[in-house]
Amino acid sequence: MRTITESESTPKADGFFMPAEFAPQDRVWMGWPHRTDTWAHGAKPAQKQYAAIARAISEFTPVYMCANQVDYANCKAVFENDENVTVIEMTTDDAWFRDTAATYVINGKGEKRANHWHFNAYGGLVDGLYFPWDKDEQIALKMAELSGCRRYRPDDMILEGGSITVDGEGTLVVTDQCLLSPGRTCSAVLEEEEDPESIWPKYRKKFEPWSEELRAYMDEHLKDYLGVEKVIWVKEGIDPEETNGHIDDVATFIAPGVMACIWTDDPEYPFYEQCHAAYETLSNAVDAKGRKMKVYKLCMPVNPLFMDQASCDTIDADENAEPRVPDEPLIASYMNYLVTNHGVIVPQYGDENDALAVRQVQEMFPDREVVGVQTREVAFGGGNIHCITHQIPSFVRKETPYDK
Repeated sequence: MRTITESESTPKADGFFMPAEFAPQDRVWMGWPHRTDTWAHGAKPAQKQYAAIARAISEFTPVYMCANQVDYANCKAVFENDENVTVIEMTTDDAWFRDTAATYVINGKGEKRANHWHFNAYGGLVDGLYFPWDKDEQIALKMAELSGCRRYRPDDMILEGGSITVDGEGTLVVTDQCLLSPGRTCSAVLEEEEDPESIWPKYRKKFEPWSEELRAYMDEHLKDYLGVEKVIWVKEGIDPEETNGHIDDVATFIAPGVMACIWTDDPEYPFYEQCHAAYETLSNAVDAKGRKMKVYKLCMPVNPLFMDQASCDTIDADENAEPRVPDEPLIASYMNYLVTNHGVIVPQYGDENDALAVRQVQEMFPDREVVGVQTREVAFGGGNIHCITHQIPSFVRKETPYDK
């Protein structure tokens, strides 16, 4: 399928926009975990929980599970009796499909296209988590081809799906901590003219990390590629070492003008300050339609999860991957759920707040069935349900921002 470069056009210019995750979906994509320098015990416990998550999703929406060639037969055997899970052979470096998969956009005419972001394993050679990442960089391209969609390719914007959340009506929420960090787009945008005083590199970086100039650049490009009118910036996420603070662990849209945000009243909790700062920012925000945000609080586990020595001992050391160390906080957030057709799949950790989280999410989505799935092993790998899934939207004809 044809690739549309930045010099040719953008989704917004062509009348496309990213629908909200609570919109109807055709299917959900996942990738089979395999890295033994990421996953404990040869990834076997993680594979078991990935399978349980896929089966829970498949009760509502078909699932495509992508597996490397060496894992294909085993993965296929796992899902042999699951009619709604299709196993596809696809080469990957890791299994975080929220971040490596294509971000789909739709218009009001029944068309669907794919955004293929640049991907550098969460920071490239600055502070990335693994090397190489070339196979993950190609996942969005392969998805676009398999789904028969034209593909938009920005010149230099580095982005992951977990760093964005949209309401489908023109509003986007992101974090400074991720999008303005040194290893993302900041590391890729260069001056157009050579630096006469430099032997190498000839082209200097155009933006400083955390700068307002970089924010303005990202703001403009996010609007162009996601078809939004307003970007709301939250200062920090809760995973500075893994993804530099993705928004999907902190807050997400429930409906237009309505969000959920993580919360704890315990000042000793590892993410107490980030919870309260995000809630304050969002509660005082106004969306693209001029509505003041309504924000629900979603609890955190009573007992934070930390990496343990026993798990570290079963993870292979690799000089090309960020090592896992004991006692580092894990991103055990109930916010990292997946909304799918008529259902919501919520992480569970064996914590006393598991049932409370399910009840709170059910109150947010009264017309959907909320299902809890154990995900401790996924959290030990560095993410959770939302991180390992990516939806392809269905098309439902309705008025869009471009019909006016």
